[in-house]
Parts: sequence; structure tokens; C-alpha cells
Amino acid sequence: MEKQPRLLCSRLLREHRQVEVALTRSVLGWRETDRSRKRSSGIRSLSGTAHSHTVLVCEIVAVRKTEEDDTKNKSQKKAKLGSQLYPHAFTVSYVRRMRHHQWRCSDVTFQCADLTLCEQWVQVINEQLSLLTNRPRSLLVYINPFGGKRHGTRIYEQKVAPLFRRACISADVIVTERANHARDHLKTEANLDKYDGVVCVGGDGMFGEILHGLVTRTQTDHDVDQNQPDAELVPCSLRIGIIPAGSTDCICFATVGTSDPVTSALHIIVGDSQPMDVCSAHHGDVFLRYSVSLLGYGFYGDLLTYSERKRWLGPARYDLSGVKTFLSHKCYKGTVSFLPAEDDVGNPRDKLLCRSGCQVCQRKTSSNDKRREMSAEKEKSAKDDDSGWGVIRGKFITINAASMSCACPRSPKGLSPSAHLADGTTDLILVRKCSRLDFFRHLVRHTNKDDQFDHSFVEVYRVKSFCFLPPDQEPVSLEDLSETQLEKTGCGPICSAQTTCDYSKAHSSWSCDGEILPHAAIQVSVQCQLIRLFARGIEEQQQCVFEDPCTLWAPEPNTH
Repeated sequence: MEKQPRLLCSRLLREHRQVEVALTRSVLGWRETDRSRKRSSGIRSLSGTAHSHTVLVCEIVAVRKTEEDDTKNKSQKKAKLGSQLYPHAFTVSYVRRMRHHQWRCSDVTFQCADLTLCEQWVQVINEQLSLLTNRPRSLLVYINPFGGKRHGTRIYEQKVAPLFRRACISADVIVTERANHARDHLKTEANLDKYDGVVCVGGDGMFGEILHGLVTRTQTDHDVDQNQPDAELVPCSLRIGIIPAGSTDCICFATVGTSDPVTSALHIIVGDSQPMDVCSAHHGDVFLRYSVSLLGYGFYGDLLTYSERKRWLGPARYDLSGVKTFLSHKCYKGTVSFLPAEDDVGNPRDKLLCRSGCQVCQRKTSSNDKRREMSAEKEKSAKDDDSGWGVIRGKFITINAASMSCACPRSPKGLSPSAHLADGTTDLILVRKCSRLDFFRHLVRHTNKDDQFDHSFVEVYRVKSFCFLPPDQEPVSLEDLSETQLEKTGCGPICSAQTTCDYSKAHSSWSCDGEILPHAAIQVSVQCQLIRLFARGIEEQQQCVFEDPCTLWAPEPNTH
């Protein structure tokens, strides 16, 4: 990378040691001078050499002039001497990466001998921050005070609000009073023109309210009918931030790598942007719900149904319901039809994980506008001529559609480890009828490194849309009904066909991101990159500074 010119370079004081501080358009760096280095055994660095630190300008939270009292520390004698020689100071707050993908806001204070120089550093750094147009300045915040352990308000006031104030972000806060309060307010009342983003403080349920409110408002403003399964939805212009404070924080964990409120707040402050696919579920010409994580029929649908009856147990209800659902070991007949995705998005078993800077999702972003219309025409053509769709009939313990890995602390890999956040597809997982022991082995593999799809009774497909019909609505004759029948060619979508038999009335329910759908027969389409989050995806390793730290210290004229 070409060396960037230094905007400022000065010799300042930090923790009673003289340091050389340099600033370019992208990096702030400091290192000990030779004299201070000899007196010190070493300083732990963020990046660069053993005695230097570098911070990306885009990850600076704020800079402020520091009062004299703030520069004092435990060594009063050294502090007094430093204050006499360097009486002026400024403090830079920046992102510091910790273990397990967590971020923290750290401060570094530099003391200056000259007031003009101190003010110049504050001014120039603030000028560089003002050029970061992706950063939000005004946010609409919804807090769910009842979710999880009922700590939402406290988490926001104690951990998030102080960071927003430090970064000079204004926030209008609404504490929700009932279910769907945030959704209804976004749909009709909120003046969205004055905000740069919408933030929810709560769990996945609270995020679902924000998702439905914001997407519905966007479609209403653009006269798009959500009840039409083939409608081309308009992407939302505002980003969504998630401050985890619920019973389940799957979406936050899968997009950031941790369920930590401070980390999420810092992603919002630095203005990260992560596009995300959204699945739309319909029953005929009636819109049901949107999904960004998991649509589950059978095991997960039954589990949610049981857990809703035990809400008084709090988060423990999921464990109890999981055991009960597993022991009941039900399976359900049905027919699944699906439209496979193109080859360029890979397959669910390619072990290509979706991480920050994912090439699969970036290819989809660059070609999304060009291919959106072509893809819609191709899908419509496939439906009209009954080609390209696969059809599978049988008995299933569970049918899942994972639009992300669905990773969580209990299942670090998730239901579909190689699912992508923004490639315009969902991974359709079919678990056929099997013994209780075999199904248990399948579930256990979600918690270890073994391939959970490596079973004869498990099938997985990467699809752009799919339909499901329970047996009482299957458009086939009785002699065609078979537990193991598989058709992959010459079969059209089954959603639009008429019912011709009444084989069985038994069916489960669909779990849609933690909500129960009222119909078992559904049609699902993936809306590519319909929303954006204040996130960047899970980082594979420590972020690198894309400039050699040594180039910061190369001699240049006009240094202070």
C-alpha cells in the first residue's frame, strides 16, 4: 500500500514517557523515543513493533481535550513533574479488541508542552472523524424492559448510553410498553427522516419487531404489496443496531461473534454496515412473517409451541421444552419443493465460513443490482414452465431453513455452519424419519466439530425459495405417496397446485425466528440483502493495520 502523508507528528508525553505521535488519514500511531525505551522493559503493543502502537482512524471513538485533574495517576511526583513540563493534554478513545470477538473502549492520553499544539491535535483528529460519513449522528432507540432477565434498561443506561454520549451521538429513546409496540411505532408514527439508524435493546424477539416495522414502513412508502409472494421488496435505507439483552441473542452472536452490549455499541459508533438477507413467508397470497435466522418445522416448531406455554419459567423454558420435544420423537409427513441456488454461491457442505469481508457475499453485493431483475425473471420462468424445481416427499422429524449459521454459545457452529448472511440463499435442511438415537447423534454434532449433515437421513440444499405442504394439502394421488419418494427433475413448484387428497391431518407448526406461524403450508422466498445491520460479520482474526507502522516514523519535514 502506498505510504500516506503524515498530517501531524509531534513528541509528546504519555505515562511519564516521551513518545513520538504521528497521524495519517487512516492511522494514529505512537512509539517511545530512544531515551524512554532504554528506561522501559517494553510496552505491550496492539500492532507494529514491541514499543509502538497503531490504531485505525476509523476505529477512533472520540478525542477530547483533557482537564489537568484527569492526567494525575498513582505516581504523584512524576505526575507533578510531567504536568509542569507538559501542562496540556488530550485523550483519544479507541476500539481495543479483546478475546472472543469482544471490543472495549480504551483511552490513551497525551500531554503537550504547548496549548496550541494540543488544540491542533484535537482539531485535526476531529476533522478526520468528520470525514467518516458512515458514522451515525442520530439514532432511534427502542428498549424492551421485559425481555430476558429484564435488564434491558439498565444495560442501555449503564453500558451503552455513556459510549453514545462520548461519540457525540444523539439518541431518542422509547421504552416499549407492550408486545409489538416498536413495530407499530415504526410502521406508522416514527419520523425516520431525522435518524441515521434504529437500535433495539433486547433479544431476537425485539429485533423481529424492528425488522417487521422497518421493512413494512419501507414497502408502504414505496407502494409495494407485501402480500404478493413475487413482489420485489425495496431494501431499507436505515441500518439496524442490536444491543443484546434478551433470552436469545442468536442474530447478534452470528453477525458480531459475541453477545456483548459494549461490543455491539462500538460497532454502531464506528458505523459498520453488514447487509443481510431476509426470507419472506407467505400462505397463498397472504404475507405471514419475515425471517433472518431460522424457519423450523417439526422438532423446532414443536419445541417453540411447548415453550410458549411455559413463559413463566424464563429462559429455562427452552431447555425443558427441548427435552420434552426430543422424548416425544414425532415425525410429520409432507412435501417440500425448492428452487436451487446458482453454483457460484457454493453449497452448505463446502466448509467456507461467512466471515467479515466474505467474498461470496461481496460478489453478491457487486452484482446484486444487475442480477436482481434477471433472477426474478428466471424464477418466474421456472415456475411457469415447471422446470428447475426439486420435489421431496416423505416423513420428516424436522425441516429447517437457515439463512445464517444460527451459531450461539451452546452451538458454536450453528445449524448450518457454512450459511452466508448476504448471498441471496437459505440452507434447506431435511431430517427424515430415523431412530431417536440417530437423531440424538445428529443434535450432538451441533456442539462439536463433526459434520452434522453426514448422516444418511439428513439432506441439505442451498435454495433461493421453497414451499412446504402438509399431507392434507399435497397435490398428489394416494398411489404416489411414499415415505422415501424423491423427485429432482421435471417437477414444478407445488404451492400453486390444487389439493387432490386428504391423506393425514397431523401436522406441526413453523417456528419463524421464535414466533409461531398460523399456517403449516407456506411459500418462502429469499429477499437478497433487504436490510443492513451495524455490524461487520465475525472477524477471523485480529484486525490488521494496512500500513507498515515503521513508515509512520520515516523522517519528514515540518515535524513539531
